[in-house]
Amino acid sequence: MEIERKYLVKQIPENYESFPCHAIEQAYLCTGPVVRVRREDDSYYLTYKGKGLLSREEYNLPLNEQAYRHLLAKADGIILTKKRYLIPVEGAGHLTIEMDVFEGSYQGLVLAEVEFPTEEEAMAFKAPEWFGRDVTFSGEFQNSRLACGDTNIPCKQV
Repeated sequence: MEIERKYLVKQIPENYESFPCHAIEQAYLCTGPVVRVRREDDSYYLTYKGKGLLSREEYNLPLNEQAYRHLLAKADGIILTKKRYLIPVEGAGHLTIEMDVFEGSYQGLVLAEVEFPTEEEAMAFKAPEWFGRDVTFSGEFQNSRLACGDTNIPCKQV
């Protein structure tokens, strides 16, 4: 189960590049339910996500590079690329901010996600000052929706 809050970032922290970072490329085979392929550094995954905004099922299955490339070629919409910075939440040592700095089609977009062990902890979370609008419940900045973009390629619903 994935329980997370998502925010637009209004001001990137000055020292963000000093934190661990991963290069991510991902694309969507289906958006209802969400089925995506992702390359994170040198690792490859196929992910299934159930319905929901704050909480939803999520399953990650490892892929090899050949399988990833094969599935990537079958994806619809925009291939998303971003750098993900892992920033500890001050005062909550067990929580990490995943700050995504988008490249390519969404260059300039910066989102922050925080995953939680319980919905209660997620709802009680006080966002840092540098976070902007909470977009958790709107769904407008879900990566699966971003991948549909302005293209004429419809994202598959099954």
